[in-house]
Amino acid sequence: MDLDARVTPVGVTKKGDMTVPDAPDTAGWYRHGPAPGSTGGSAVLVGHVDTDTGDLGEFAALYDVRRGQRVEVSRDGGQPVRYRIASRTTVPKDDLPAAVFRRSGPPVLTLITCAPPYVPERGGYLNNLVVTAEPIGSGRPQ
Repeated sequence: MDLDARVTPVGVTKKGDMTVPDAPDTAGWYRHGPAPGSTGGSAVLVGHVDTDTGDLGEFAALYDVRRGQRVEVSRDGGQPVRYRIASRTTVPKDDLPAAVFRRSGPPVLTLITCAPPYVPERGGYLNNLVVTAEPIGSGRPQ
């Protein structure tokens, strides 16, 4: 996968939605949940598929990922964490499953970006593309 984005911690908006970084070349890590490399729960990274001008964002690369492809997350002061794509699904933006943000259970990396249709009068993209990746190795991130 050809996705190379700087990662910054993000929280939630006043409405309770996950914050998405403004810059299309930056990924947001949901800081209220596990970090990539944690031994349990869903480490969530979110980013833009494109910009208001139509330029593609780094997370546009998620449109081309396939099951089995590898993902590597670099960490400050730590070894990279490697994952393998397990699934991808499109869900309505208002119906993002709560399990995406789970803090326990098997470790996964969850990558989220916007998905068509794009309806400006309804606020933009109506769906999210959710890509889930599992740690490579003996059930733990490596």
